[in-house]
Amino acid sequence: MTRLSQIEKGIFMKLFNRGGYVLNFSTNEFDVFTLESVGVPLCEIYKQSKGKSLMTYIGEASEDDTIKLLKDLLDYYETHYEYEIENDDEYSKIYSRCKDIMERILYNKNPLASAAIRLKEKFSSEYLSAQIDLMLKMQSENPTEAIGKAKELIESCCKTILDEKGVEWDKNWDVGQLTSETVKLLKLMPRHTRYSASIN
Repeated sequence: MTRLSQIEKGIFMKLFNRGGYVLNFSTNEFDVFTLESVGVPLCEIYKQSKGKSLMTYIGEASEDDTIKLLKDLLDYYETHYEYEIENDDEYSKIYSRCKDIMERILYNKNPLASAAIRLKEKFSSEYLSAQIDLMLKMQSENPTEAIGKAKELIESCCKTILDEKGVEWDKNWDVGQLTSETVKLLKLMPRHTRYSASIN
């Protein structure tokens, strides 16, 4: 079973690729890094830019080697880009997604459990924490009820966000309307993002 999808590889590329460059590596530094990581100096082998060399490699390397290199690059990013993680909302979100993917792969973590932890951090009310715990418990005991509980949780989160932002909502709104208004408020629609995956 594939542990890392093409879409997930693309998420890592959004974090590491900086317009054909890979983070702040020089060509020589990048070759030394990848040689130590997976035994291959990518730019020397592929004769392309750092970004293109990385993309070519993860497209043809074994899954184990791909994961090893992406994990090492993620470790490097965490060490050298702490300011960006804390101050750049766009890259911080991409980093969080990469971190979740890597933890799932390496530690076989339940993605729902990871999301639940983040929800508890963001929404500290006892009610929401209790709902999250109940949903996780019901996930294995009663999946159908867990889905219903997840819907209620989404509604509660949306209402909490709208209330905190001072936005009025109608008590008759269904989960779709609540989600739509919250997404628009937080500017999470595709037109509001500025991701660029272009590689020179």
